[in-house]
Amino acid sequence: MVGNEGTRLIVVRGNSASGKSSVAAGLREKFRRNLAIVGQDNLRRVVLRERDRPGAVNIGLIDLTARYALDNGFHVVVEGILHADSYGPMLGDLVRAHRGASRCYYLHVPYTQTLLRHATKPDAEYLKHVTEDHLRDWYRDKDLLPDTLETVIDAASTLDDTVQQILRESGLDRVLPIDR
Repeated sequence: MVGNEGTRLIVVRGNSASGKSSVAAGLREKFRRNLAIVGQDNLRRVVLRERDRPGAVNIGLIDLTARYALDNGFHVVVEGILHADSYGPMLGDLVRAHRGASRCYYLHVPYTQTLLRHATKPDAEYLKHVTEDHLRDWYRDKDLLPDTLETVIDAASTLDDTVQQILRESGLDRVLPIDR
C-alpha cells in the first residue's frame, strides 16, 4: 500500500500537445505547495535520456517517484503520453495500491487539433526536432486504460475548466495545502 487516506493521486494522460503539462501546471498553481508533478518527459527524456519503449526503465522510475511522494504526504500528479500498453500495468498497480483518492484522466484531442496546438509551442528548437511525422507516429486515438479507469476530457474543455473539474473530482478543492 502507498500514501495515506488523505493523499490524492491524479493521472493525466493524452497525446502530444493535448495539454497534459498545462493541466499539471494549472493544478499546481491552484493548489500551490505539497503537490508533486511526476512528469514522464522529465524523467524519461531529461533524467534518463531514454527512448520511449515497452519495458523501459522510466516506467519503474515514474512508479517509484510517485510512490515516494505519496508515502511522504504529497499529493501526486503523474502526467505524460503514457501509452496504455506500456504504462497501463504500472498505472493500474499504482492506483490499486494507493490508500487515498485516485483519479485518472485522458485528454482526448483529435489529430488535426494536435497539429495546430503543437505549432503554437514556444520552443523553436523543439519544433524543429519534433515534426508532423513524429506526431503522426505517436498519435493514438483514445488510448484508454482498461476497466474504464479514466475520465475522458475532450478538446472543447478549456484549460481552466479541466483544472477545476480535476480539483473538484479528486477532492483537492477541499484539501488545505501544507506549506513545506
